[in-house]
Amino acid sequence: MTNKRKIFNDPVYGFVSVPSDLIYDLIEHPFFQRLRRIKQLGMAEYVYPGALHTRFHHALGAMHLMGQALQVLQTKGHYLLDVEIEAAQIAILLHDIGHGPFSHVLEYTILNDVHHEHISALLMEKLNQKFGGQLDLAIEMFNGTYHREFFHQLISSQLDMDRMDYLNRDCFFTGVAEGTIGVDRIIKMLNVVDNQLVVEEKGLLSVENFLNARRLMYWQVYLHKTSICTEAMLIQIIGRARELIKSGETLFITPSFSLFLKEDISLESFDNDEKYLKAFTEIDDYDIWACIKTWQHHSDKILSTICKDLLNRNLYKVKISNFPIEASFIENIKESLLEKGIAENELRYFITEGDVSNKGYVSGDETINILTKNRNVVDIADASDLPTIKALSNIVKKYYVCWGKNVSLQ
Repeated sequence: MTNKRKIFNDPVYGFVSVPSDLIYDLIEHPFFQRLRRIKQLGMAEYVYPGALHTRFHHALGAMHLMGQALQVLQTKGHYLLDVEIEAAQIAILLHDIGHGPFSHVLEYTILNDVHHEHISALLMEKLNQKFGGQLDLAIEMFNGTYHREFFHQLISSQLDMDRMDYLNRDCFFTGVAEGTIGVDRIIKMLNVVDNQLVVEEKGLLSVENFLNARRLMYWQVYLHKTSICTEAMLIQIIGRARELIKSGETLFITPSFSLFLKEDISLESFDNDEKYLKAFTEIDDYDIWACIKTWQHHSDKILSTICKDLLNRNLYKVKISNFPIEASFIENIKESLLEKGIAENELRYFITEGDVSNKGYVSGDETINILTKNRNVVDIADASDLPTIKALSNIVKKYYVCWGKNVSLQ
């Protein structure tokens, strides 16, 4: 008989235990094993060479933190059933199971407005059928329909175990020290009041640091200009491949991935035909890289050039501004590209405009609540004496343009 109470060595937390036989079986399932082949940070390795960790690492880490958080709540007198503890760990373990290749980068490129959480919910339902309804409670918690609301807040909120792990883990693997957060301290300060998750006032400084670290990680890692640029190039590659396929060109594509290039797939597609969900569970980063490595030799100069440039890190030039990019600047770029022999109707593949935004804290719904020494519950924006916490509620938007400054279609 297989011993399912395994221990694995996590580089961030040390030894982590698999808490139940059911969780072991879920980890072993192909749906979850696929996460080994999807990088957590998409294209960030082009900036931070150590950012090679996967969604698999992250999901296990978030499960570990959930176990710690629930233990803390138990020590503070909150009665938790064993089935609730297991369900919460399952829900956080599977929260990212619906991510596609390169995580967020291609989320709206290979699918038509389908968020990864929708796919996660569909896959959890599939797993629930396979495991005879044992995921019913986990799905309730994931969807936020379980009557003890704090479980959902631990899974998905502004201070959930997902964010706790990815900030901690991304900071570790990128080496960006400014992203360091006091995970242990915050978890030790968690409590529940009136069915809502709160942080005891003693943990206020740690939460302030958490919010600031998250803001810094967005600008230094998640929205780093080189990440924006490489993601733009990847999106252009997929766009060009799709256009060629629709015009009748023959391209090498892995079988499951071909479905997502040949068809416009929406959430309804997944609901109406099981083949789409099956194909989705068979694609990962490796499908995309296999295609890019092959397409660099394709006769279409646009596709082969962008593929080659991405593979060899001959990246587009990037300009980021706090204000919309001047039209005259865009026109100058277009003129320079035309002089390189790029046709007018091809310019869109070698120049990309857009904007990115970062909001460190959303005051209002799903707030981070602080339990004061007087037993009052207040929004952290009101509890903190730091003006920066209120400032974090403002959306900071930046504008960018990426273009193939050194591109050559020869």
